[in-house]
Amino acid sequence: QVQLVESGGGLVQAGGSLRLSCAASGRTFGGLAMGWFRQVPGKEREFVAAVNWSGGILYYDDSVKGRFTISRDNAKNTVYLQMNSLKPEDTAVYYCAAGATPTRMRSEYAAWGQGTQVTVSS
Repeated sequence: QVQLVESGGGLVQAGGSLRLSCAASGRTFGGLAMGWFRQVPGKEREFVAAVNWSGGILYYDDSVKGRFTISRDNAKNTVYLQMNSLKPEDTAVYYCAAGATPTRMRSEYAAWGQGTQVTVSS
């Protein structure tokens, strides 16, 4: 089983940037697809972005296309989410997840991190 730990969240003004990191341990990271999801209280956890094992296949939710970039460094067992032009509606707890294939379906991810809070002030 892979263990995931997110970091990099915080408070930022609208229009600002943050970079989230997710460090993986426990099994071969390079063979896993990775995803980022986010959740606000009272709502379902929603898909943000996903990347396949090599970094060559990327998926984004329409709400973040052109603003967020997912990437990975298999040598460091880490996946990143660069978030630019942040909006107040991006405020959420952000989670990384590991699975067999890159997908927006939560059920396809077997391992999850504990989450990191991102707050965007207006």
